[in-house]
Amino acid sequence: MTTLIPVLGDQLSHGLVSVRDGPAEAVVLMVEVADEAAYVRHHKKKIALILSAMRHFADELRAAGWTVDYVKLDDDGNTGSFTGEVGRAIERHHATSIRIVESGEWRVAAMIDGWAARFGVPVEVLPDDRFLCSRADFAEWAAARKRLIMEDFYREMRKRTGLLMAFGKPIGTRWNFDADNRKVPPRGLNYPAPPEFEPDAITREVLDLVGRRFGDHFGDLDPFGFAVTRAQALVALDHFITVALPRFGDYQDAIVEGQAFLYHAILSPYLNCGLLTAHEVAHAAADAFARGDAPLNAVEGFVRQVIGWREYVRGIYWHAGPEYKDSNALGATRDLPEFYWTGDTDLRCIAQSVAQVRAHAYNHHIQRLMVLGNFAMLIGVEPAQIEDWFLVVYADAYEWVELPNVHGMSQFADGGLLGSKPYAGGGAYIDRMSDHCGRCRYDVKQKTGPDACPFNALYWDFLARHRELLKGNSRLWRMYDGWDRLGPERQAATRASAAAFMATLPPAARGWAVAE
Repeated sequence: MTTLIPVLGDQLSHGLVSVRDGPAEAVVLMVEVADEAAYVRHHKKKIALILSAMRHFADELRAAGWTVDYVKLDDDGNTGSFTGEVGRAIERHHATSIRIVESGEWRVAAMIDGWAARFGVPVEVLPDDRFLCSRADFAEWAAARKRLIMEDFYREMRKRTGLLMAFGKPIGTRWNFDADNRKVPPRGLNYPAPPEFEPDAITREVLDLVGRRFGDHFGDLDPFGFAVTRAQALVALDHFITVALPRFGDYQDAIVEGQAFLYHAILSPYLNCGLLTAHEVAHAAADAFARGDAPLNAVEGFVRQVIGWREYVRGIYWHAGPEYKDSNALGATRDLPEFYWTGDTDLRCIAQSVAQVRAHAYNHHIQRLMVLGNFAMLIGVEPAQIEDWFLVVYADAYEWVELPNVHGMSQFADGGLLGSKPYAGGGAYIDRMSDHCGRCRYDVKQKTGPDACPFNALYWDFLARHRELLKGNSRLWRMYDGWDRLGPERQAATRASAAAFMATLPPAARGWAVAE
């Protein structure tokens, strides 16, 4: 009687319930499969991070006494698919049952659902209790509401976890300190670089493999400094809490040229593959506040991202279902411009963001939302194309977290299920939050014409194009009032300027994103 426990590449947690409570005679199965490495053409660093972390985790499980069957990507006989490798492992180990933690993504969940019939053995699918809100709990929360507002969900999570609460009320008398977290950093701040970890023999072997097999994928492979073990991820967590968290809140929305990380945590790649858990990360931040080591605005802002937004988008993903990604509320059909891959554009904010993500497989949330996502929405990029791009380029991108963030929050393609309004902005916002505009070929102060910042005309053109859909939005009436006050002549000049710019956009390069 052998139980097979498949562990997926984003389940690298020693507390994983399938392993934690698994029978002693079980065999843990871990597989590197081509289907997962290339169903979209992931950033080279992302592939290397996951494969190296998987191999290290397998060794840690063996050291803890587990029997681990590990199939490498280049092993003879590797079928290239999860299902194929589960079938081979059942035969090797004469397995009589399968025990697995639920997948984070629809397509893998559907695959798992077919295993019992395919292999003729019982399959036990366990809830993933590394998340603080189960799928069932989110469904119950959602069923009681007409609108699924994140702030409401976040307050429920604060009450449930007790984080930053005292006597049933939020510490500091406010739930949300976001208004305190939009400061412009002064010149000369000493931004603490996140820790980097020298590749060991396992990682070097993986880097060689990725260079050979996926060398034509987007992004730089070297230098590689991601944490690939839990011990290293804990070092990264401690560095953030002690060094960066105290100033994280003040400057979390800022964009500074040449500074990819500022005071951000850079922990999401480790959270999303399982090396860290939401519980320990959120509690570490709250403990820093309790000790007086970090201010409330910084800690609350970080905790909100971990127990609020992250848990919320996962809930939305499973609540909305696979058809969610098919919606296109704005009717967007334009191809994604090639400069999202090459960075070859005079728009400095985009060029700099693309350069950073090529080098680091990382941008912070304002670059993702208000530069890259905002521009794609303003010009009307087809949602699936910008979603594929986000899934490819970021080390922390898995569909359950990427899709609601891009489809709903960034592109408003769901028509408002997730976001209460489109997150559209003109050049003034980027100028306020970044230092790019002073170095840009375009003039952010000009509203129209060939030398004006394109975001300016594109913003108003976006509102004009979608007036029928958006005019009833209570958060946009001031914007439409401003548009109307421009008058017909300035409106026409603005829309002509937007059209002239969009006519210059380069074509798409789809082959970068989707495997042929």
